[in-house]
Amino acid sequence: MEGTPVEDAPVEGTPVEGTPAEGAPVEGAPVEGAPAGGAAAGASAEGAPAEDPPMGGIPAPAAPGGRVTPRLRVLEIDRRIEGDGRAVLRPRGELVRGGPGLLAETLAALPPGVRGIDLDMAGVTFMDSAGLEFLDTLAEHGRRRAVPVGTTGWRGQPRRVLELAGLDTTDPLRAPADGPAAPALASSAVARERAERLRLLEEEMRGLQAEIAQLRHAITSRPVIDQARGILMAAHACTSEQAWTILRQTSQLSNTKLRTVAAAVTASAGPGAPPPPPEIRTALRRAVARTLTD
Repeated sequence: MEGTPVEDAPVEGTPVEGTPAEGAPVEGAPVEGAPAGGAAAGASAEGAPAEDPPMGGIPAPAAPGGRVTPRLRVLEIDRRIEGDGRAVLRPRGELVRGGPGLLAETLAALPPGVRGIDLDMAGVTFMDSAGLEFLDTLAEHGRRRAVPVGTTGWRGQPRRVLELAGLDTTDPLRAPADGPAAPALASSAVARERAERLRLLEEEMRGLQAEIAQLRHAITSRPVIDQARGILMAAHACTSEQAWTILRQTSQLSNTKLRTVAAAVTASAGPGAPPPPPEIRTALRRAVARTLTD
């Protein structure tokens, strides 16, 4: 059936799940069950190791089939028990989907008798709206276990997310001086509204990244299409515009991507080269006849 030329489908820059990695050793008081001398335990969230942050950057090169794989730094959480019984958690990497679940597992693995929890966010280089759920997870754990919780080290892009959500950028979990502990972040109407705006911004960023990937693919596809036009012009004594029409109609008639049609035409032009596949060959004959007789 005739229709619009078949182009490459848009690509989503969805984070790729990877293999968890163990956290690095940290000096401090011994953790229950750890060797004497104090060793820190670590955990990792879902993701794929990479070099560049995903948001605001250029997507990674397209994998076979046109799929774009963004590069993410896996999230790890190091933990240490201080001499006063307080647990210090230090997440490192990018806080995205899977981060709240990793924090819940880390909190559940803390030894009994922990007197408080400090979350040092200095090692987090990027976070999306999952960061608000991350804080909710810590706040809920503190309420259920009746232990004080707090956060420090907010800077860079994570700090800007707190500003967008209307939260305290020093410690979003800190209780007011004359009131009870801070309520759950998700219960705040303002926080929900800001989180929704952040989600929409992230969707827009993903759309732009997919558009960039498509433009890059179009740039790499251009030479083979131009070569096919030249071959058709030489073979059928037609103009450049007519050759373009033949390629476009062949794509429509065979329900094949335009770049695939151009590659088949180019590959069949050499001495002793095999002809294009039957469906493309049939569509090509029809397109030539229709274009050059109009």
